[in-house]
Amino acid sequence: MKPLLNIDLGELPGEPEELYQLAQIANVACGGHAGDAASMRRAVSLAGAHGALLSAHPSYPDREHFGRRSLPMAPEGLRRSVAEQCAALRALSPGPITLVKAHGALYHDIARDPALALAFLDGVAEGLGLPVASLRILGPPALAVSPATLLREGFADRGLDPAGKLLPRGTPGSLLHDPSLAAEQARRLASRGDLDTLCVHGDGPGALAVARAVRLALDAS
Repeated sequence: MKPLLNIDLGELPGEPEELYQLAQIANVACGGHAGDAASMRRAVSLAGAHGALLSAHPSYPDREHFGRRSLPMAPEGLRRSVAEQCAALRALSPGPITLVKAHGALYHDIARDPALALAFLDGVAEGLGLPVASLRILGPPALAVSPATLLREGFADRGLDPAGKLLPRGTPGSLLHDPSLAAEQARRLASRGDLDTLCVHGDGPGALAVARAVRLALDAS
């Protein structure tokens, strides 16, 4: 199967509705790094209208830095925060939510720290009201999320080093704003056959043009 396009959404005011049409999975910010009841309600409605699968997008509770710095949280504190965020989105959804993707620094931290990964999973399960085995987690291929199902993720709009790892934000080439470059990377990643989903960040400059190009590339792959 070709990878599904997931887009991080519900993060900015004035977000183009077309992003929800292009997304096959809509990762909705649920209050940690961005988002509130109004933005979540809009995102849930637009995802449903355009047939995008709804995914919770919790993060460290760090709106000041948009969830892109690691916070020194104990596992129990992280569990409570993630549960609260996921429950907020669940309360606005007309049906169950089984998909989830950690945001920003938390995405990388749970891939490195098994204790945080377990706390994250427990918090998601509590907040979404589902057993861990019913969850589908979007994350890096090395993420250990047993017994949840891992959807192995790559990034169409982020620069990669020669080993295939993400370049740190702020370094030259770390963000791909050129739609043609993002589409080419999407084709290259899709051709590998070892990824289930590719991400485009909805908050990036030119996100709509990038998402259009990537979706076309994936549909043609």
